[in-house]
Amino acid sequence: MRLSASLIIILQAILPLIAEQERRLRFVILVYRHGDRSPLGTYPTDPHKSEAWPQGFHQLTEVGILQQKVLGRFLRKRYNGFLSPSYKPQEIYVRSTDYDRTIMSAQANLMGLYPNSDPQTGWNPIPVHTVPVKYDKLLKPPTRTCLRYQQLMEETVNLPSYQAKMETWKDFITEMANCTGLHTEQLTLRALWKVQDSLFCQKMHNLTLPSWATPQVLKTLSEIEAFNVDAHVGMHSRQEKARLMGGLLLGAILSNFSKTVCRDLPLKMIMYSAHDSTLIALQGALGVYNGHPPPYAACHGFEFYQESNNSFTVAMFYRNTSDQQPHTLTLPGCPTHCPLPLFTKLTRAVVPQDWDAECQNPQNRTGHTVTALAVAVGLLSVALIGLGILHWRKRREDGPMAMNNCLH
Repeated sequence: MRLSASLIIILQAILPLIAEQERRLRFVILVYRHGDRSPLGTYPTDPHKSEAWPQGFHQLTEVGILQQKVLGRFLRKRYNGFLSPSYKPQEIYVRSTDYDRTIMSAQANLMGLYPNSDPQTGWNPIPVHTVPVKYDKLLKPPTRTCLRYQQLMEETVNLPSYQAKMETWKDFITEMANCTGLHTEQLTLRALWKVQDSLFCQKMHNLTLPSWATPQVLKTLSEIEAFNVDAHVGMHSRQEKARLMGGLLLGAILSNFSKTVCRDLPLKMIMYSAHDSTLIALQGALGVYNGHPPPYAACHGFEFYQESNNSFTVAMFYRNTSDQQPHTLTLPGCPTHCPLPLFTKLTRAVVPQDWDAECQNPQNRTGHTVTALAVAVGLLSVALIGLGILHWRKRREDGPMAMNNCLH
């Protein structure tokens, strides 16, 4: 009896290790925010106009470049042995929104991920793909043109709880009008966020803040920002908002993984260089948003594993600081390594089938074409078929069970 108990203890200790060894990483999708940038704009009394920023507004700073290189080095360490030491086009696909700061962030990240530069050129250029901003519904959902989303926001703004909260800030908004030189009617929550953003950027770069920008003012502006984000992703009709905001990207992530595995493509990683709003929308759809706006270079990772029985699981992490290990994220209702069918089932309610129809936008051929282009679920087919790398070898090696895990 005593021997049996000892044996059980030993088995309990080694079985997880055996399972870990049999689990194999197959595919990774990363969504990250760009690095540190200059302000998006200014306000009439701002003491630091565009001249204070060498590259102008909206641009990635030197600090932001370094943040992305550090993130790239972290990814190299995490995926060393999974990704080749040097860039191979069949292994990684990089997509960015069509902004200077996100494109440059992707380039800086790749410098950290692939530090072994070409000895002759000193740098190995790696393609970063984009879609024009007005067509990009995948990484920058145009909720302003989504009629149904605007209806939901109007309903949210008219909630008694929303109105009551805004009333508590009425005097503060009047004070901000006096301090910034903006008219009270101009100080929407978005306008207040732009003021907060300008002050935040200036503080990060050791510029002297105006005397009215006290710690309490900065705290209140941050609270208003958090309230505004909650209004856009939650507070009212959370699930429907998630479908219209982050659902497209989540659906594309699952579809791209399925296409890669079912066609046995050698693609190992997709990178999306985007914005805090992209991460908020995605994490809102997943039900894992923690209420804190993602910092610069924050990264949400999806890791798809093949288990010993050839089934697939999904694990997620969130790296929002460089001085700690990334946080493990768990989809509500799932274990850490969530079986892919369960993950798909639990997220099905927030993945739209026809975004334009759900937005109640006018139906036209151009609209559907644009959505198809922006979602770009087929980007893998276009990019990878062009490389001539479709093959079915793994189907024979892994047997039918692996293929039965394909999403439909």
